[in-house]
Amino acid sequence: MALVTGASSGIGAATAGELARRGAAVALVARRKERLDALAATIAADGGTALAIEADVTDQAQAEAAVAQAAERLGRLDTVVNNAGVMLLGPIVDAPLEEWDRMIDLNLRGLLYVAHAALPHLLSAAQDDPRHVADLVNVSSVAGRITRAGSGVYNLTKHGVGAFSESLRQEVTGRHVRVSLVEPGGVATELTDHIRPEIRERTRSRFDDLQMLDAADIADAIAYIVGRPRHIAINELLIRPTEQED
Repeated sequence: MALVTGASSGIGAATAGELARRGAAVALVARRKERLDALAATIAADGGTALAIEADVTDQAQAEAAVAQAAERLGRLDTVVNNAGVMLLGPIVDAPLEEWDRMIDLNLRGLLYVAHAALPHLLSAAQDDPRHVADLVNVSSVAGRITRAGSGVYNLTKHGVGAFSESLRQEVTGRHVRVSLVEPGGVATELTDHIRPEIRERTRSRFDDLQMLDAADIADAIAYIVGRPRHIAINELLIRPTEQED
């Protein structure tokens, strides 16, 4: 049984669909309920099981309620994919502070709230049949490894995801909860749609001459991670388009 945040589009939607195709019942968590309902209907039409949960994970109470509802309705949680995030690039000097707040709230606080609420369920599932292992996958970015001018606070949040993931991994790996960090490079999603127009085109132009990854490519990688046998943990996965240099 799996829960995926940011499931209304992009990597989240693709991951939920892929996990469902591989036999998982999936809780779909995001703010855009109509998109979740459409995805849940598609999964059901393909013979899978999906539960649409409208929630803003930047609100602690909503994040906790979404995890509790998923665990109750699905019976347990074996896999949680913390995918919800936002990328608002631009210079630090004279930056709109609202953009910083949005990135910190979603990329960090939202991820932390979901992880905190889900961990008791994952620790319990790791002790039970049939797998005796559970997975928390935190979706970061190549920006969690490489710092660039114009992405300072986005870099801050994604480096933070990496630090949190590794510390938590060391805490719970002995209890067979695997914590994995996935760091995508350029992926064709809605992520750049939220950037200010004058910065958006400059950002997109970086990828004009290369073939971007699809959301399905990242979904396939996540499904591979959580599908490993109990004695194998994929702790970190950096995945770029072949032609991307940084």
